[in-house]
Amino acid sequence: MMAQHQGGCVCGAVRHLVDGNPERVTICHCTWCQRRTGSAFGVEAVFKIERVKIIGNTLRSYRHISDQSGRWLDQHFCGSCGTNLGLTLEAVPDIRSVAAGTFDDPAWLNPETIPFRHIYLRSTRGWADVPAGIEQHAEHFRA
Repeated sequence: MMAQHQGGCVCGAVRHLVDGNPERVTICHCTWCQRRTGSAFGVEAVFKIERVKIIGNTLRSYRHISDQSGRWLDQHFCGSCGTNLGLTLEAVPDIRSVAAGTFDDPAWLNPETIPFRHIYLRSTRGWADVPAGIEQHAEHFRA
C-alpha cells in the first residue's frame, strides 16, 4: 500500500490527498513562477493525475499562456483564501502538480529519495542558492 500525504489551503476550505511519492519535485526559477509565488521560485511535487484527490470547495484557476512555448498552464487556487494549490499543463495532461508548501508536513519531500530538478536557472535570483548535486537546467528540461 502506498503512503498517503495530505495538505491544503490556508483557510482549510480545500484539501488534497496524494497517493505515494511524486514522480519528481520541480523547482522552477522562471519569472512567471517568481511572480505567481512572490518568491524566487515555485516548488511543485509532480504526480500522475489519478493519484491526486481534491476535497472540499471547488478550485478556481488562472490560465497562463507561456511566452516561450505558447502552451497553457492552469494555476489552481482556493477561491476563499487564494492559496496556490498547484498546476496542470497542456503539454502533459496526465500529470498534476501540488505546491510543495501546501502539504501538512512537507518534510517527506526529500531529494535523497525523490528526484528533484531545478529548471529555468537562466532566471534565477542571486539570493536563491541552488544546491550542488541536483539536476539543473538553464531552461525547461524538455527544451
